[in-house]
Amino acid sequence: MDTDQHDTPPVLEVRGLSTHFLLRAMTLKAVDDVSFTLHPGRILCIVGESGSGKSITARSLLQIVSPPGRIVAGQVLYRATPDAAPVDIAQLPARGPAMRALRGHDIAMVFQEPMTSLSPIHKIGWQIAEGLVAHGMMTRKQALARAVDLLRQVEIPNPEQAAEKFPFEFSGGMRQRAMIAMALACNPRVLIADEPTTALDVTTQAEILRLIRRLQVEQGLAVLFITHDMGVVAQIADDVLVMYHGRVVEAAPVSDLFANPRHSYTIRLLEAAQKLGMAAPPARAAVQPGPRLLEVRDVMLTYPAQGSLFRKTVQPAPTLQGISFDLHEGENLGIVGESGSGKTTLGNCIIRVLQPSAGSIRYTRRDGTVEDLAALDRDALRAARREIRMIVQDPFASLNPRMTVEQCIGEPLLVNGILQGQALRDRVAQLLTMVGLPGDIGSRYPHAFSGGQRQRIVIARALALDPRLIIADEATSALDVTLRGQILDLLLELQPRLGLSFLFISHDLGVIRYFCNRVAVMHRGRIVEIGPTEQICTAPREAYTQRLLAAVPEATPQRRTLVSV
Repeated sequence: MDTDQHDTPPVLEVRGLSTHFLLRAMTLKAVDDVSFTLHPGRILCIVGESGSGKSITARSLLQIVSPPGRIVAGQVLYRATPDAAPVDIAQLPARGPAMRALRGHDIAMVFQEPMTSLSPIHKIGWQIAEGLVAHGMMTRKQALARAVDLLRQVEIPNPEQAAEKFPFEFSGGMRQRAMIAMALACNPRVLIADEPTTALDVTTQAEILRLIRRLQVEQGLAVLFITHDMGVVAQIADDVLVMYHGRVVEAAPVSDLFANPRHSYTIRLLEAAQKLGMAAPPARAAVQPGPRLLEVRDVMLTYPAQGSLFRKTVQPAPTLQGISFDLHEGENLGIVGESGSGKTTLGNCIIRVLQPSAGSIRYTRRDGTVEDLAALDRDALRAARREIRMIVQDPFASLNPRMTVEQCIGEPLLVNGILQGQALRDRVAQLLTMVGLPGDIGSRYPHAFSGGQRQRIVIARALALDPRLIIADEATSALDVTLRGQILDLLLELQPRLGLSFLFISHDLGVIRYFCNRVAVMHRGRIVEIGPTEQICTAPREAYTQRLLAAVPEATPQRRTLVSV
C-alpha cells in the first residue's frame, strides 16, 4: 500500500510500531514492528486470528494500552489536514491534554461489545452529546440536538424518542448504531472499528457494514476496520493488512490479496473461510434417521407481566410460540435465526434452565425410558441432565477462573458422586487427550489458555458424564475462522465414537451448513422453515430464510453483495 498510488497524503502513517506487555519476568511482544498507512476515504482491514495483535495495534493508536502494556518503539504520525505537519501520537503523554483532545475528536473508536462501552444509567442521547460538550464544541442543548441528528444519520427509527431511551432498551444492532453515532459526533477524520459486527447476526451485520461504508463515502472517513472474518474483509475492505503473532505478514489491496495470497498464513485464513463458506460442500451428508431421541411439541414460553412504580405493567408477547420438531440419534439439527428469534431460549427450555409455559419435551434415555423434560421434578431432571449437556458461547465466562482445569472438568463427576481421587484425575486426563489437549495440563488455570483451547476445555467438561445429546449454543461464534473449523471438526470426529447427537444453535449459516444434517429457521419465536440443510441453503421457501442467506458475507471481493463501492 504505497502512498504513491493515492492523491492525498495519509491521514495516519504508522512506522515500526511496537507495543509490549511486561508480565512478571516475561515480555510479550503484542505488536512487533508494525507499519502501514491509512488514507482518507479508504477502508483498511486488519485481519488475523485471536491474539495476532489486531486490537492492541488499534488501541496503541489512541494510547489506551495502559500498564502493563506500553509503546516501546515506532511512530504514529497523524495529519489533522492534508497540508498540516504530522503529529507523532506515540510521543504524546497518554493522559495529557493533547492526547485527550485527539481521542474522539480526531480519531474515534467503536468497540466490539457496545454494552461494555455504554453507560447503563445514562440516556443514549446524552451519551452521544457528552463528547461534544467535553470538547467545548457545543452547548448542552446544541449537543443534544446534534445527537438526535446523528441517530437519524445512523438510521435509527424515531431518533427523538430513541435519544430518550437507555441502552438496555436497544437491540444489539441498535446499540452498535448508537456507538457509531457517538464515534461520529465530533466529525473525526479517522474511525477505528474493532470487531464491530462479530457478535451480531448476519442481517444486522450486513446493515452495520452498509452503514459504515455509506458514512465512509459520504464523509470521506479513513476507516481502520479490525476483524477475523474474511467474508467481511471481502465485502468492505479497500486494503488489507494480515497480522500473525504481532507482526504484519502481508499487505495488499483487497482484490490482489484474495486473488494471489503470498504468505502461507494468509492462504490458511482464506482456505478456512472457504471451508465454512456457503459455496463449500457440507461436511455432513444426510443421515438415515435413527431412533427418535428428542420430541418437542408445541412448546411455548411467555414471561410473566412486569411492572414497577415508574412503569405501567406490560403484557409481553410470547417468546416461544408453539415450537415443534424431532431430533434423531446421530443427527445434528441446526437452529438458526437473528438475535431475539428465540434460539437460545429454546435451548434453555430443553435443558430446563427455563420452564416452558406449555408443551412437551419428550426425551428417550439410554435405557429406553421416555421422559417429558418439561414435567420432571428436581431429582429426575438432575439425572436427565447427565445425558444432556450444554456448550455455551463464551468459554472464559463459563469457566471458574479460581478453579484449575482439572477442577472445572472434573466437577460434574464429583458433584454426581461418580469419581473422585486418582480415578477422577485419570478421567480428566483422558478427556483432555480426547479433545486434543495434553493430559497433564490439569493443574493450570483457564486464563493460561487461548480461546480455542478454552473451548476445548469446555467441550471436555460437557463430555465428562458421557452424554447422548449436546446443546451447543453459539459454541464457535466467539472464535476466529481457523479455530472455528478446528472445533467443528473435533465435534464431528467425536460424534460417531461417542454416539453423540447435537442441537446446534448459531446465527452463522456457513457453520450450520458445514456441521448440520437438518436446519430449523426461527423468526420471532416460531420455526418458519425446517428441512435438510442443503435444501434450506440452496432452495429456501420462506422469504425470511432467503433474506438470511442473502446477508451472508461472501469471501469474494469481486461480488460485493452487501455493500456498494
